[in-house]
Amino acid sequence: MGLFGSFSRDKKERLDQGLSKTKESVLKKLTRVVVGKSKVDDDVLDELEEVLITSDVGVDTTLKIIERIEKRVAKDKFINASELDKILKEEITALLAENALNSSADFEIPQQSKPYVIMVVGVNGVGKTTTIGKLAHKFKSSGKKVVLGAGDTFRAAAIDQLEIWAQRVDVPLIKQKMGSDPASVAYDALSSAKATDADVVIIDTAGRLHNKINLMNELTKIKNVMQKVVPDAPHEILLVLDGSTGQNAFEQAKQFTLATEVNALAITKLDGTAKGGVVIGVSDQFKVPVKYIGIGEGMDDLQPFNREAFVDSLFGN
Repeated sequence: MGLFGSFSRDKKERLDQGLSKTKESVLKKLTRVVVGKSKVDDDVLDELEEVLITSDVGVDTTLKIIERIEKRVAKDKFINASELDKILKEEITALLAENALNSSADFEIPQQSKPYVIMVVGVNGVGKTTTIGKLAHKFKSSGKKVVLGAGDTFRAAAIDQLEIWAQRVDVPLIKQKMGSDPASVAYDALSSAKATDADVVIIDTAGRLHNKINLMNELTKIKNVMQKVVPDAPHEILLVLDGSTGQNAFEQAKQFTLATEVNALAITKLDGTAKGGVVIGVSDQFKVPVKYIGIGEGMDDLQPFNREAFVDSLFGN
């Protein structure tokens, strides 16, 4: 068992690489904060606050982190400025642990839930279809039987894209024509999964962020229809957010958590941005655990979220 539990060296190296843009940006800012300073004082904390906010951690979460560090400084009386990165990692990891779902184990599903039903939500363009495809690949690679449901019937492209992924991963896709009732697709997908003794069903949903009431009604209808086939479905409502959008991801998280009972997050496109701090802020502000992060285009570049490894990759020397 390594430093990050069952998180392998290869995964950690890939994570370091995927978060390199954010890390480079953060470390440059942190270096400016501590250069020439012998201890962590009010001036250092003020500058650290600015570093975190400009790294898209978010104002409220940043203030929590600063308050934690202030308590450490007050308790220990004197903290060398060179220790700041260590303290920062410890306090951010502790903050994420309060909202813990540390999925360091590879893509496991509860044994008692079969089929395990995942309903995927999120706006268009965040990488929702790609995330579904990569999830299907991961589950299938771990020996699970997977069924996909093309519940985004609002866009023909969404059905076509999911079909390409289903063919690529070699898993069945349940679909209907564009404009069909999404709840009907979900019903068919779950019925097919039960009939074929599938382990996992992943249901796509429409990615348009229309008004909250309509969104809520649509997602509630899908859930209610699914429960006619699998009474406790969906077991997971996974909200996919684009990490490169920074603060806009907060607004999307706000809308979807108001509209439905999101209980897991997947944050994508972290490899192409310096805004990786958004992972910390979104998880903290919405009390929804991050389950997966996307750090590249490859089939294996969707990782289970390991908070210790993530924080180390972001703030480690």
